[in-house]
Amino acid sequence: MAKDAQRSPFDIRAAVFDLDGLLVNTEELYQDVGTELLSRRGKTFDADLLDAMMGRPQHKALSIMIEWHGLKDTVKTLADETKTIFQTLLSTRLALMPGAKELVEYIQLLDIRLGVATSSGPEFAHDVLSRVGLIHSFHFVLTSADVTAGKPDPEIYHLAAKKAGTQTGNMLVCEDSENGCKAAVASGAITVAVPCGHSLRHAFPGAHIVATSLADPHIYELLNSYADRKILDEA
Repeated sequence: MAKDAQRSPFDIRAAVFDLDGLLVNTEELYQDVGTELLSRRGKTFDADLLDAMMGRPQHKALSIMIEWHGLKDTVKTLADETKTIFQTLLSTRLALMPGAKELVEYIQLLDIRLGVATSSGPEFAHDVLSRVGLIHSFHFVLTSADVTAGKPDPEIYHLAAKKAGTQTGNMLVCEDSENGCKAAVASGAITVAVPCGHSLRHAFPGAHIVATSLADPHIYELLNSYADRKILDEA
């Protein structure tokens, strides 16, 4: 490639993924857990409540659920009950989202720093990534334990850029929820929204792409812009 060829506007040095609903189908499982939790209490898990909770750390999401329905339960009570229900679902229904494994493997070939930034806790995140065989694919995994402000606050993505040794403007972030995308956009990252299921109804202002899945060729085009730039630098 000639040195005077036009450079892409993107210089991607790191790629960071949300976990739930993006790499794995746990967002769908969370909806089933929430439905079960509330049905036991004679309440419904409607779409507006799900929107309010989606993409937030568990303690915040459960606080919203308690306030929404005026529940007498504590966050800890609901969290313990959630864990019990969820473990049963994980053993039978956990799966990678379409295109996840292939995209992670492709990014590894580009020698780009890879990370996870999730609102879930560390025990859960490492358990899920281990179950689907991706735990060793990432240079770092950031969870709710690593930040004081959860998504949609951008703190976790500023920390991700620091972990990756780059600037947020050189970091590609893939998110499935509106709250997650708000965090990525606010950080200044190159943001890709990958809605699925319930999050298809969300809005993603500021996202560079709204992809159909992690197999969407537009994501690969963004990554290839980095590959082209790397070839130019080495030419």
